[in-house]
Amino acid sequence: MNASKRIWIYFLAGSLLLLPQSPAGLAQQNSAGSTASTPAAHVASDERDGQHDFDPLIGKWKYHLKRRLNPLTGSNEWVELNGTGECFKIWDGRSQLDTIVVDGTSGPVTHIEGLTLRTYNPQSHQWRLYWANSKTGIIDPPQVGEFKNSRGEFFAQDTINGKTILVRFAWTNMTTDTPHFEQSFSDDGGKTWEVNWITDQTRITQ
Repeated sequence: MNASKRIWIYFLAGSLLLLPQSPAGLAQQNSAGSTASTPAAHVASDERDGQHDFDPLIGKWKYHLKRRLNPLTGSNEWVELNGTGECFKIWDGRSQLDTIVVDGTSGPVTHIEGLTLRTYNPQSHQWRLYWANSKTGIIDPPQVGEFKNSRGEFFAQDTINGKTILVRFAWTNMTTDTPHFEQSFSDDGGKTWEVNWITDQTRITQ
């Protein structure tokens, strides 16, 4: 092949590479690009930022606690305890440390010292609640959940009497000076729940 023919072939190849895309091809590319970005923006706008859900608990409190002694046995025997506690803000509210000390006058449970560590995951928009008490010093597996319509529900699995159960924490009245907490167990996969721990708090004002 002579030099002039090679130059002509290179010229044609280069021209084809420089040709603009067809309007249909550009429209398809733009459509695909907008389709990929639109749902992400929509999801982000619909997600609820709950990192300050527990801010109303920050401060000092009086506690009145009721505890069912033998849950999931048909027993309705309860003990009542009273005491105080304090909630501390960490990471501008995205985590908190909650302490409680309560005492009762009778029954097999007359003293409880405990703490709850709450951490917020901004990616999943969920809280993890870790409980520990001074009797064992062990942090329990976290309750995981979130607030919807002013009610916070948090779930985990546990074992009682050798049987795997579901555990539910429920928080209500959060924006008042008397927040309410309940713990419930379910041994039928969440079809029914039995309350075994009730805490009513009253804010201590200076």
